[in-house]
Amino acid sequence: MAMAEAAERTDVAALVREMGRRARAAARVMANVPREAKDAALLRAAQALRERRAEILEANARDMAAARERGLSAAMLDRLMLDEKRIEAMARGLEEIAALPDPVGTELARWTRPNGLDIARVRVPLGVIGIVYESRPNVTADAAGLSLKAGNAVILRGGSESFHSSRAIHAAVLEGLRAAGLPEDAVQMVPTTDREAVGAMLRLSESIDVIVPRGGRSLVERVYAESRVPVLAHLEGICHVYLHEKADPTKAVEVTFNAKMRRTGICGAAETLLVDRSVAEELLPPVLARLIEAGCEIRGDETVRRIEPRAVPATEEDWSTEYLAPILSVKVVAGIDEAIDHINTYGSHHTDSIVTEDREAAERFLREVDSAIVMHNASTQFADGGEFGMGAEIGIATGRLHARGPVGVEQLTTFKYVVRGNGQVRPL
Repeated sequence: MAMAEAAERTDVAALVREMGRRARAAARVMANVPREAKDAALLRAAQALRERRAEILEANARDMAAARERGLSAAMLDRLMLDEKRIEAMARGLEEIAALPDPVGTELARWTRPNGLDIARVRVPLGVIGIVYESRPNVTADAAGLSLKAGNAVILRGGSESFHSSRAIHAAVLEGLRAAGLPEDAVQMVPTTDREAVGAMLRLSESIDVIVPRGGRSLVERVYAESRVPVLAHLEGICHVYLHEKADPTKAVEVTFNAKMRRTGICGAAETLLVDRSVAEELLPPVLARLIEAGCEIRGDETVRRIEPRAVPATEEDWSTEYLAPILSVKVVAGIDEAIDHINTYGSHHTDSIVTEDREAAERFLREVDSAIVMHNASTQFADGGEFGMGAEIGIATGRLHARGPVGVEQLTTFKYVVRGNGQVRPL
């Protein structure tokens, strides 16, 4: 049995290595493909998604049935589920990506040195991107579309939960590549659910230039721990809404409710509500009542529980927990200083929002909160590449290197320096 398992792991590793070799060859082609061909592939893929709607929904039904048998949580089932509306959203996302400017070849800066050298900094593709994701099958279309537009090749490894759905979506993408005369190896999908495939990708530094994990904490922690390839990711989405003492009461209710309850299982969902002590008695009752009526559990500090007896006690752990469920931790703070300190201490540097009519307080919050996305009078659920006008995104990066915030087309490029001379030589 041990020998058989070792042979199987070797086969998976060999499969992934071969995919990497083909991806590298495709990346060299994609780096020089004109915009017209890339856009044609994206538009045909969008059309194919619509034409293959019944096939995609059938595949998704298989995945959903298996997921229910495995007892996946409601949040995971929501991430996995596809319907006609979500398929249409994927198709529109590809069309929006096609409409974006082509980043490849864009001059970021240009200058001339005293010796006459002309120097330009120019956008170029990253190369080969490896994307490891879990239950969201729409990542297949988003990641393929963004990678293609940025002139990259991509290797996709979707989760076992979404295996059939992702393959059906991938088939539509391949149809777009074929129609535009582009290499099908530019968008490959690992054809196995074996977890060893993830490990093989993380070790493939000779072929993969960057790994983007999109999923739960255990997946991202594994990628950070094992990868020999640079990683572009966020670990958690511990997002905050802060109700400042000058918050408009109506906006306080609407922004908080949407930030928490629109979709509780996404990384942009609010997990903690902070409110200034001076207005807690006024703002909290309507805010919390609406949340509780919608089925949200409130975990609050002592003051919160006095104002809303239906709240249960919050623990220290609650302030740093990503629930991905209809649960919200609520804390009363002395003012903006304590709110900013709390967010910078317990948050995950993802997305945080202040609700206030005080512009000076808002600007201070936007300046001092150390997160990839900071907002004023807006729901944290706008933390999404599509909502930012990027067409789509393959994640929200919370690190500081290369990219931060929604990872869209431009974030899937790097740059090189192009130097033009006229025989200049450097003095001895």
